[in-house]
Amino acid sequence: MVDRDFSLDTARHAAESGELARWVADFLSSPGSDNSALGAQLTEDSATWIGPVKVPLDRLHRLAGPEGDPVLQVTDDDDWRGDVDEMKDEIEQGWEPPPLIVTFQDGELHLEDGNHRVESLRRAGQHEGWALIRFEDDRQRSLFHGVS
Repeated sequence: MVDRDFSLDTARHAAESGELARWVADFLSSPGSDNSALGAQLTEDSATWIGPVKVPLDRLHRLAGPEGDPVLQVTDDDDWRGDVDEMKDEIEQGWEPPPLIVTFQDGELHLEDGNHRVESLRRAGQHEGWALIRFEDDRQRSLFHGVS
């Protein structure tokens, strides 16, 4: 499970202080995420970050997920046991998971980190999730008009 120090509130604080890229790198290096290589890749340049913002889960292009969602690899519901069921129960009890890590590319929202969180939110009956969105440059940022 993700370290609770990386919460929606700490992400908001990082945004207010202009430290979203650092929050993302630290979050992705933390126990539970263990993806410092992705953190370095996403934060190594002068990319622009916004968030946390609510995004529709069905607009996310995910690496893995259920059939019918925009995913690269369809997985069986049985493959999501364990962490997903535990997080789903916590969400239903009011827990807000850490924001999803998303990149905006060619007009699409690509989920970089958070497949289990998205699936947990979906199973808890949620249709949106909080996300931090990365843009390669100001031109990409100008193409983003929010999500609906």
